[in-house]
Amino acid sequence: MIDRPKLARDIMVTRLVTVHPRTHVFDGIAALLRHRITGAPVIGERHRYLGMLSEKSCLTVLTVTARAADERGLAASRRSRSRDFMAKRLVTLRAGMPALDAIALLLKNRISGAPVVDRAGRFLGVFSEKFSMDVLLGLAYDQLPAAPVDAFMNTDFGRVIEGSEPLLEIAQRFLDTPYRRLPVVKAGTLLGQVSRRDVLAAEHHLTSALDGRRSILRERSSELGLEDLAAPEEEVDPTDFELDSTDASAFMDRKARTIAEDTDLLTIARIFKSTPYRRLPVLRGRRLVGQISRRDVLAATHGLLVKAPQPGQALLYLSAVVDSGERPSLS
Repeated sequence: MIDRPKLARDIMVTRLVTVHPRTHVFDGIAALLRHRITGAPVIGERHRYLGMLSEKSCLTVLTVTARAADERGLAASRRSRSRDFMAKRLVTLRAGMPALDAIALLLKNRISGAPVVDRAGRFLGVFSEKFSMDVLLGLAYDQLPAAPVDAFMNTDFGRVIEGSEPLLEIAQRFLDTPYRRLPVVKAGTLLGQVSRRDVLAAEHHLTSALDGRRSILRERSSELGLEDLAAPEEEVDPTDFELDSTDASAFMDRKARTIAEDTDLLTIARIFKSTPYRRLPVLRGRRLVGQISRRDVLAATHGLLVKAPQPGQALLYLSAVVDSGERPSLS
């Protein structure tokens, strides 16, 4: 029986992959790839939270290093095209399917987004965890459970690529935009998809084998200057970076959004909807006690909506945690 709103402490994950501030950033990147996660908290003494080593900040350091290696003829990144490392076996969503069913597929397959296609396989857009927050808030504020997935998908075709783009060009595209995946489309038909993780894996393969990787990174970073590096994800100030270091702490997001244990579910959903964050560290004072991802919120919410005897009961439960006068814009 539901007797109070769910709070962060109720749904947070407490067993986390974390990184020490002195960990070599290449080893931190390897940990992200090995555990198939998009970021890891950086933890100091007494479990004190210091920041987040994010997927996009890792792309920054790998791209700098891969570009330096490429210029020296030490890597074959110019010969590596997006078609070479794109994923071809994709979970796709059909236009017109209920948004709740689409969320269930994301949760079942543990993916953060999926292309939306028509019956002929033509690409229409992308439905992601972030756009799922629109579904959640629509349910809470406007009671719109029957909305189809194409009412919430991202239809920005600026993210579409055609498969011949070099690795470093794709990496730079991810650094310059908020995209996490780029659909590969030819003549309107979806052929595959390239994600940030695909690029991280490809670049890490190129750069981790280089001798003297620390000196290459330091030298190239000095040549470029801070102003020539794209700012990492999630409100990172480039001046936070000490690019003559390869410690994980030099590349972490020091300003990543955090929440307390008593933050309620709808507030968390609103943060995810209005910011680029995919995960929120949960702090008790300055100590890390857990983490909540978009997926955690979707799993908790989807379960409530599906299991409620009457849809209205779940909607009233969700709506009760915020003032209806605080209705956000869902555009």
